[in-house]
Amino acid sequence: MELQKGRPADVSGRLAKEVRTYDFLDSLGVEYERVDHEPAMTMEVCQEIDKTLRAVICKNLFLCNRQETAFYLLMIPDTKVFHTKDLSAQIGSARLSFAKPTYMERFLDITPGSVSVLGLMNDTEHKVQLLIDEDVLHSEYVGCHPCINTSSLRLRTKDLVEKIIPAMEHPYIAVKL
Repeated sequence: MELQKGRPADVSGRLAKEVRTYDFLDSLGVEYERVDHEPAMTMEVCQEIDKTLRAVICKNLFLCNRQETAFYLLMIPDTKVFHTKDLSAQIGSARLSFAKPTYMERFLDITPGSVSVLGLMNDTEHKVQLLIDEDVLHSEYVGCHPCINTSSLRLRTKDLVEKIIPAMEHPYIAVKL
């Protein structure tokens, strides 16, 4: 694995949603680095990728309330354990659980294993509320997928908060887990 600057020189053979992600970041003037790899389906594989990426690797959890009427994307460091009760209390929601993959695909145009904050660019109806753990917000860099799990990006957290999230029109709620 090798860290590359920016988008791939040749995007043929890449999925449209991945190319849209690079187009989106480039349109904002956001600098990013990329590493291509085999599909990253587990946090263990992501930790291997992090040796090259050198960023806070996040668990990106797609959650919903019991009634499946409120949806959340939670970004927490891979080192933290998620407890539903702690988060539910902070955001004033009934018990949370993992949302069905069909909602993930419908709202974010991503599939399990590829969950990424960048998927919010596809949520034009604003169905998903972004939640970010404060430890992620205090990091210099954050790692995420470009809506596909065969590449990972390193972004400055400052760019994520000040440029990317506002452009996606998805204000976030800071949480402490």
